[in-house]
Amino acid sequence: MYKNKTASPRILPLALASAAALAFALPAAAEIVLYDKDDTTFSADGYVNAFYVNSDIDRPGEQFDRTQSRVKMGFLPNWIGFNMGKQVDDLKLGARSSFWVTINDGETNGTDTAIDVRQFYGTVSGDWGEVLVGKDFGLFARSNILLDELLGGYGQVSDTLGLVDGGGVSFGNIGSGYPYPFPTAQITYRTPVVNGLRLAAGIMDPVDTNDDSPTGKAYQENPRFEAELTYQFDLAGAQIYSWLNGAYQSSENTDDSVDTVKSKGVGYGVQAKISDFTLVASGFTAKGINPFFTNNLGEASLREMDSDGYLFQGAYRFGKNRVALSYGKTRDDGNGLGIEADYETRAIAYTRDINDNLRLIAEYNQFEIDGKQGVGNLEDTDTLALGLALTW
Repeated sequence: MYKNKTASPRILPLALASAAALAFALPAAAEIVLYDKDDTTFSADGYVNAFYVNSDIDRPGEQFDRTQSRVKMGFLPNWIGFNMGKQVDDLKLGARSSFWVTINDGETNGTDTAIDVRQFYGTVSGDWGEVLVGKDFGLFARSNILLDELLGGYGQVSDTLGLVDGGGVSFGNIGSGYPYPFPTAQITYRTPVVNGLRLAAGIMDPVDTNDDSPTGKAYQENPRFEAELTYQFDLAGAQIYSWLNGAYQSSENTDDSVDTVKSKGVGYGVQAKISDFTLVASGFTAKGINPFFTNNLGEASLREMDSDGYLFQGAYRFGKNRVALSYGKTRDDGNGLGIEADYETRAIAYTRDINDNLRLIAEYNQFEIDGKQGVGNLEDTDTLALGLALTW
């Protein structure tokens, strides 16, 4: 039976927000080649960013209303990554490991800054395509987040989700446009690009999505299946990138009184680049999936309940300057907070490229949670973020 949780000031504890320092890999401006000899390469890349952030929080009851200043990372944490490549006859062998670092120490954790590994995988490729084995980001919602115009910016910091005071990153448009494709153990095959088309399909380590039981055990007879089809082409002077991705998993329990949860989702979108303009429209629809995290971090009680979302963005570049507008929304019937709610993010961002490796960023963001069925407005948070990002 569905457990109807009610919203509270600690829906997701701050420890969870810290542990979920979310990010997705951006291509580095210029990797540093450390070794290149005998058909073997080894290189390093990295990313460092920090923002001054001022958030104005308005929540029911006024006991949480405040204006909070922070110095934090943006939507992307800091990382250092290492890459290996080796040609052996007709096969290209590769590997990547990346280490992601939060920068916020505090009164509760001293200098115990979190370090975690988001990518640790190897690849084997040839004319027939590529196989990836190890840990990498998932395929469902992958391009939705990868092509987010706010990826290198800040985005939403919901106080209800513990993000304003948390030690991790902001959420970008996670939960207000798409779920986060959590890094996971996987075996994935990618076809070669043929006439702009490429297919990726893989099996992922499944997760428990049904209730705990004192007399039973959750299990998954099959792995989670995920796939993504991408298509690139030119049309009337515009460069078009489009995608369709999805996921499916069933989670059972040896206790017959515990419901089986069948989780399935579809993501989609298109990016169009026309001269100095970029337009992006994306969305997703899901059932039995956490609207924030594809791996159900936090172990919310999931049911075969619906969620869907969309994201519309436009950007214009003039010289070394770029302005982006963003609007995203997710509607969830109760798998996230335990109540039916809409999550909405509006943002405007300005960036200035100082050089190929250094960028200045300014962003203003408005985030809302609107509870349904008479619950009413749960949060309005406005955030100003000023920062810089350094890549290599």
